[in-house]
Amino acid sequence: MLSIRSARTSDVAAINKIAAPLIADRVLLGKEMVELYESIQEFVVAELDGVVVGFGALHVMWEDLAEVRTLAVDRQHLRHGIGAAMLRELLERAKLLGIKRVFCLTFETQFFQSHGFVEISDIPVDPDTYAELVRSHDEGVAEFLDLARVKQNTLGNSRMLKQL
Repeated sequence: MLSIRSARTSDVAAINKIAAPLIADRVLLGKEMVELYESIQEFVVAELDGVVVGFGALHVMWEDLAEVRTLAVDRQHLRHGIGAAMLRELLERAKLLGIKRVFCLTFETQFFQSHGFVEISDIPVDPDTYAELVRSHDEGVAEFLDLARVKQNTLGNSRMLKQL
């Protein structure tokens, strides 16, 4: 049976194992183990019969803006609705936090389009918010802002946004 739950520190090894082939294929950017532990409270995991088979994170960027990060499913369990279940959970968590817009940087445009995301080419924040966000040291925020210093990290993925 599939369940989606908040990640625990004991899930980091499974998260890292699922991410490894995607990092090797340059679908995901690699993260240091310490980064995974530091941000574990942002993650959910999908568990199938007691085994972690997927993970995803929701990172708050601003008052009304968050990012779905590193949504991934073990390759042996693709196309069974696991990613969709995790995304629904992350979007519900965003709503509970008062988030109105959710951003993602992805190669899986059809998947995210099927969940109401649309491709964007601009930076959908006002100038004052931009001025605050540009101060962030977070690489994901820099990717959202499309800053030149992170363009080599974006791997050619599409920038997408969903209004909640």
